[in-house]
Amino acid sequence: MTVWICATCAVEHDEPVEVCAICADPRQWVPADGQRWTTLAEMRDAGYRTRVVEREPGLWAITSRPAAGIGQQSKVVRTDAGCLLFDPIGFVDDAAVDALQRLGPVVAIVASHPHMYGMQVEWSRALGDVPVLVAEKDREWVARNDPMIRTWSDDLEILPGVTLAQPGGHFPGSAVVHWAAGAEGRGVILASDTVFANPDRTSVSFMWSYPNRIPLSGAVAERVAAHVCRFAFDRLYGNFDNVIPSGAREVVRRSADRHLRWARGDFDHLTA
Repeated sequence: MTVWICATCAVEHDEPVEVCAICADPRQWVPADGQRWTTLAEMRDAGYRTRVVEREPGLWAITSRPAAGIGQQSKVVRTDAGCLLFDPIGFVDDAAVDALQRLGPVVAIVASHPHMYGMQVEWSRALGDVPVLVAEKDREWVARNDPMIRTWSDDLEILPGVTLAQPGGHFPGSAVVHWAAGAEGRGVILASDTVFANPDRTSVSFMWSYPNRIPLSGAVAERVAAHVCRFAFDRLYGNFDNVIPSGAREVVRRSADRHLRWARGDFDHLTA
């Protein structure tokens, strides 16, 4: 069976529809020259390859060259009980599958939100029919259905010391992963762009649409930050190469307060 992949977001589809619903949504974009579809075979023929690198002990990142779709960086958390694949990229090859199998069995595949669905079902099949967990609130965005897809909500400890949580915001089901043993035991949040690590490495952003620059309200930013800061963590990884290397919990709190104050108009005197 041919699996169709949106060339813009790299999310897999059962069939090539007129336009990818994820890209047509105001949080994403359709290219000026229109919708284009590709397949895994075409991508392999074009020279796509995966790359797996260690980010810190117990945490690996998977990317593709060239970048598939949005170009996110998957994260793999390894524990003694198995691995979690978070934010699966929109390309898969034997090299990446072999690398993951050497790390240990993958017990679940989870995307933080629909932009990050990538080839979640294809990854599942390549790894031996691993469960694909989709936020119940975002289930409508799944464009390739499969018996391995399961819905989840609220908090879910997927592995010992590895908890999925749903702060919402960017999407109603937008999720993060708390990894208690990360950062030498100080805790890590895999935030994707539910909470986006900024280039300055000392602040984060809270947005409804990143490419189209639509912010969340101050109240929602505060809510998302409070939800995330229930956990103890010192480091925060985004869904690309972006990271807050230390002090991340305080960075999230401080950034939410700044977001609220700018949205409220506290700093309007600096704009004229």
